Amino acid sequence: MTHPAEPHDSGVAGRLNWLRAGVLGANDGIVSTAGLVVGVAGATLASGPIATAGVAGLVAGAVSMALGEYVSVSSQRDTERALLAKERTELAEFPDQELDELTALYEVKGLTPATARLVAEELTAKDAFAAHADAELRIDPDALTNPWHAAGASAVAFVAGSLLPLTAILLPPPNIRVAVTFAVVVLALAITGAVSATLGSAGLTRAVTRLVGGGTLAMAVTFGVGQLVGATIG
Repeated sequence: MTHPAEPHDSGVAGRLNWLRAGVLGANDGIVSTAGLVVGVAGATLASGPIATAGVAGLVAGAVSMALGEYVSVSSQRDTERALLAKERTELAEFPDQELDELTALYEVKGLTPATARLVAEELTAKDAFAAHADAELRIDPDALTNPWHAAGASAVAFVAGSLLPLTAILLPPPNIRVAVTFAVVVLALAITGAVSATLGSAGLTRAVTRLVGGGTLAMAVTFGVGQLVGATIG
């Protein structure tokens, strides 16, 4: 029986991380926009206010997601760059101590002192900086995340997710638009939950139940609040 291939390659792992982030961004767009438009639909049957609220929520959410991701990834990237710069300085000023440090790291991983020393010396001779970045910092200097890419991916995923409930509530007749939106959102959340579980090798039923349950609760609450506010104002 053939052993299943595992994504040990850093490029594959990176693509999986991006895919997971995209699924999460789409899920955020689905839930937040669905809650918004269903809440407004609970207060009024008019398409204008629902469309206005939905589009405003879509734009605001996409901008917020992009900005948050940009700030987060930029901070992480700055920290990684600072650590790498510090490591370069230490290698230049204290090469012997750094070799001892690398040897100790490999001993902690289970190598004998002699083997750890040999491995450290060979890796240092080949590329000391890369060896320390990997073993000590666990950072790939050539694969630092681009904050602009992260921001763009988050915004696109959020918009893609938001379009589902927005379209679902505007296209059907007013008397069934909320029911149709509930059905579309539940189906979309079930799919994103299944994809998330598959990517993370997690339990399928639990992931789908969690997302569908949370999304359904969010729509039910906002619809109820919308009806209450609509009745109060009306």
